[in-house]
Amino acid sequence: MISAASIATRHGTFVAQFNHTGLCQLDFPGKAAPPPTGSPKRWLAATAAALESLLLGQAPQKLPPMDLSTGTDFQQSVWRQLLKIPLGQTRSYGELAQCLAKPGASRAVGSACGSNPIPVIVPCHRVLAAHRRLGGFSGGLDWKQRLLRIEQAEFIG
Repeated sequence: MISAASIATRHGTFVAQFNHTGLCQLDFPGKAAPPPTGSPKRWLAATAAALESLLLGQAPQKLPPMDLSTGTDFQQSVWRQLLKIPLGQTRSYGELAQCLAKPGASRAVGSACGSNPIPVIVPCHRVLAAHRRLGGFSGGLDWKQRLLRIEQAEFIG
């Protein structure tokens, strides 16, 4: 059973989707998403608070429970690594591949970042291409730049 709810922010309205385990998807404003349904009160407040903190350039006090099980084992390992990147810092796709003991897997790391179902909270925007260049982003490069600027992270746009 999945329920969805809108989360209004100063940057637009995000849509969060929840299942029995927790937050399972977060969609950027303007992206096609299912209409809000039900009332996922159980985790909605924690999700909204975490999102608001991040959009203010602050580390959230607490993350909502998240279900990242839709990904492959490799994708899930990348997503867990993303959660370890501190606010305002970045890593390259190659650095993440090294952390995962898969030094030749930079492109696979990029693909996993692009498949991240919970962007912003699982901070795939903190991963850059070589030489601090932006690379790609599932929410669009405007969003990636905006999020990195909010966090005052260094990058080459």
